[in-house]
Amino acid sequence: MSGENNKIAIQDTYGERFQHCWGCGPKNESGMHLKSYPDETGEKCICKVTPQGEFTGGVPDNLFGGMIAMIFDCHGTASAAWFAHRDKGLKLTKDTVIGRFITARLEVDFKKPTPMDTELTVTSYLREIGERKVIVEMEMEADGILRAKAKMVAVGAR
Repeated sequence: MSGENNKIAIQDTYGERFQHCWGCGPKNESGMHLKSYPDETGEKCICKVTPQGEFTGGVPDNLFGGMIAMIFDCHGTASAAWFAHRDKGLKLTKDTVIGRFITARLEVDFKKPTPMDTELTVTSYLREIGERKVIVEMEMEADGILRAKAKMVAVGAR
């Protein structure tokens, strides 16, 4: 895969109908605007985010678990869209309108507390792809330490 893929955020290629998500929608003015990018090989997708203080959990300085799940949700569906797109032999370009995926199942394993005000790196990997279903596994790291893992079953939106 060409290095051009990592210059375009997957979320920026969603059709108009799908650009309003609070977590990753480019057209949601009050949203987080998460961005996911295929790596140079196209074999995994990366999302980097630094959570701010308002997303603290029950323990100060630790990220709220629901926010961890939301980050996995948005990054996972974007990753599923990329893997299905790539499976068709396609690349991301500024003119791409990528097929949209939605979450059918999301499992999160919380491994260690996730710090606030620290850049998180979420990496996704394709585990299985079918006609309408994509299974993605993800890892969330902060300071080089695994903080959470997730497995998603995503299906193509209609």
